[in-house]
Amino acid sequence: MLNELDERIVHALAEDARRSFADIGQLVGLSAPAVKRRVDRLRASGAITGFTVRVDPSALGWQTEGFVEIYCRSQTSPDAIRAGLERYPEIAAASTVTGEADAVVQIFAADMRHFEQVLEKIAGESFVERTKSVLVLSPLLRRYSSGAPQ
Repeated sequence: MLNELDERIVHALAEDARRSFADIGQLVGLSAPAVKRRVDRLRASGAITGFTVRVDPSALGWQTEGFVEIYCRSQTSPDAIRAGLERYPEIAAASTVTGEADAVVQIFAADMRHFEQVLEKIAGESFVERTKSVLVLSPLLRRYSSGAPQ
């Protein structure tokens, strides 16, 4: 469990992972070396799992976004679902969910035909009974920082 100071550091890094320790220190009231020690500790404990870059999918030519509900055959484990889905680079996120569906996946594709091809491949997985999909018309809000709002 993170304390309040660690949470503030994590939020600052989530907003911009390239932010300097000195800049973060000014935000949270610590010296740059103290921030570095805390970040190193957070990495060592597994609270921070890595640093990455966010890329707009459309910059990569992926103009179509959709969500697919997956309804699985009985006795399909989350590990089996993950194993079946992880080979699709078009899947940005996948989660097991409550409700009628067993899982929901977010897909980015170049166009409608590409989306349809990915959907057909997912529907053809041995553990999939059926799928239900929706396409995104306009993204309204996206938050990339982790943790609870400040």
